[in-house]
Amino acid sequence: MTSAENPFFKEFDTPHATVPFNIVTNSQYEEAIDRGIKIAQKEIDAICNQRSVPDFENTIVAYERSGRDLDRVVEVFYAMESAMNNDEMMDISLRVSQKLSDYATSITLNERLWDRIKQVYDNKDKYNLDAEDKTLLQRTYDSFALQGANLKGDDREKFRKLSAELSELTTRFGQNVLKELNTYEIWLSKEDLAGLPDSSVDAAALAAKNKGREGEYLFTLAQPTYMAFMKYSSRPDLREKMYKLYSSRNTKGEYSNIDVLKRIAEVRRQIANLLGSETFAQHTLKTKMAENPENVYDLLDRLREAYRPAQLAEIEELTNFASEFEGHPVVLNAWDYSYYSNKLKNAKYDFNEEEYRPYFELNNVIDGVFGLATKLYGLKFTENPNIQVYHSEVKAFDVTDDNGDFIGVIYTDFFPRDSKSPGAWMTGFRAQSIDENGVNNRPHVSIVMNFTKPTADKPSLLTPYEVETFLHEFGHALHGLLANTKYASLSGTSVYRDFVELPSQFNENYLTEKEFLDGFAKHYVTGDPIPQGLVDKLIKSSQYGAAYACIRQLCFGYLDMAWHSTKAPVDDPVAFENAALEKVQIFPVIEGTMISPQFSHIFAGGYAAGYYSYKWAEVLDADAFAKFKENGIFDKKTADSFRINILMKGGTENPAELYRRFRGHDATIDALLIRDGIKKTSEPASTKIATHKD
Repeated sequence: MTSAENPFFKEFDTPHATVPFNIVTNSQYEEAIDRGIKIAQKEIDAICNQRSVPDFENTIVAYERSGRDLDRVVEVFYAMESAMNNDEMMDISLRVSQKLSDYATSITLNERLWDRIKQVYDNKDKYNLDAEDKTLLQRTYDSFALQGANLKGDDREKFRKLSAELSELTTRFGQNVLKELNTYEIWLSKEDLAGLPDSSVDAAALAAKNKGREGEYLFTLAQPTYMAFMKYSSRPDLREKMYKLYSSRNTKGEYSNIDVLKRIAEVRRQIANLLGSETFAQHTLKTKMAENPENVYDLLDRLREAYRPAQLAEIEELTNFASEFEGHPVVLNAWDYSYYSNKLKNAKYDFNEEEYRPYFELNNVIDGVFGLATKLYGLKFTENPNIQVYHSEVKAFDVTDDNGDFIGVIYTDFFPRDSKSPGAWMTGFRAQSIDENGVNNRPHVSIVMNFTKPTADKPSLLTPYEVETFLHEFGHALHGLLANTKYASLSGTSVYRDFVELPSQFNENYLTEKEFLDGFAKHYVTGDPIPQGLVDKLIKSSQYGAAYACIRQLCFGYLDMAWHSTKAPVDDPVAFENAALEKVQIFPVIEGTMISPQFSHIFAGGYAAGYYSYKWAEVLDADAFAKFKENGIFDKKTADSFRINILMKGGTENPAELYRRFRGHDATIDALLIRDGIKKTSEPASTKIATHKD
């Protein structure tokens, strides 16, 4: 294929200008990225070389709209790197990440461009700017200032080198996680399967058969496989084996991330120092709702104080139950928690997650989750077979509103495969924006998950946890789909990191709402609706283990903040991690296991000094859903306010102000404590979280 035939070199002649995946090849990405960088550099040169006095339109807006050819291919490439990876893609990623880092740094350190931006910023009161324009100007100025634009001389070159090194390191960290995960094959025989549900056994048998070893059972450390094994296997020796394998990943050998993560933390600290901050956390939190590490620790500490007593009581109750269940004293280990917790939950509430699978057949769940957006926001989803997809299991849907107007495209990708990263996420192939001709370019978004695959005998039947995951990622998708902003960099999920999880976690609240479940949860064979008893058990058991779950999330939050609050290089990552987790440690530390080497969120993703944002957003989502509970969970007026003030606005205004506009006040932790059963509604109100920016 010649360069002229590269599909990224011209506008896509496809439905809604979607990506023509049927003709895109891996080798074309790097070529298109190289071309995109050259075009973007020329666009930047044009801004810098113009003789006109810098103003908002010829500098800030022009810069915002530069690089669109590059953005178009980069958005697709990185989405495919997570969903359709292979050795070729990994090699390309290592090469282009360096090029993109060099390009980004060259823009940030372009003194002529910075001078123009600074001149516009210093004279901002002279322009008639609306709220979105002001935000674009502020974020453009901040992004340059916080990325070294004010650096001079040797410091500029040092920043350039550190940025390039960081890009390569974070890419390598993520690739090591995926590569090592794919090396694990745990072969078991029939007598090793005690306690496992049919769904796990069938999947393991199919996996073994596909490897040519019929009659055996193949387990991996892929998330749904691992979680099911730890929850149901009655073999403590095998649970221990699986736990230690899972928790010791990337700590040694070819794919060790120990030295990589040490260097990532140190490079980030050095960058922060160059830019005038003592720690990376101080540096990056300047553009977050939390504003500074003190506010983050304030939230983490207050949640720890509220939940720790309940968590210790939960562990005591679970230990007593396990001892009674086994008929002898049991010392609870980390690999025992999921197993005995599931048993106790079943004993207390007669709750067995497997009972729900027949009522959560994937196609029905799709109808229910999509239907939630129909009830709340009037959206309609219609599969469009004319849109090219990147894998045979992927589907694409046109999204329209209640007036029939086109809103965007959503792709769904539900099942594990070797080329796909673990976990679940929402991504986008095109962000919403309004171009210079007034055309509203609607978004193309994708939700990617790793659900239980169908077998020869059964369709994909989800657990309540998987349904919750679907709701979560769909919340992100709605944030992208409903965006209605002028500028792509402020559109959809382009918001502060500690605000971005609000729409996704808000959606999760519907899982325990009977009125929602009644709309789609029906037995995949008989068609009978989910029994009232199962719904009641789901609701009653929703608070079960809430304290443990909170403390576990706080572990990740404290660990993240420790790595990014360090003021010196870390010599011993094991001791460092143990010290960071000491006040929230749940089980004794197991030698050889660590969290940090697999902690992709902070070392390969965008959550460095930002993992706390899950709990921050959880406070917001509980407080927001409390308004729906007051007015009705499908109340149109409340949903309209949430759509207009939260989902449509993207990052066009300060999120604290957007939230106040929807809710009428700042959020407190009370709704979360009440929802989790930690606090009664009659107890005094808690202090507000730090959303005090105006």
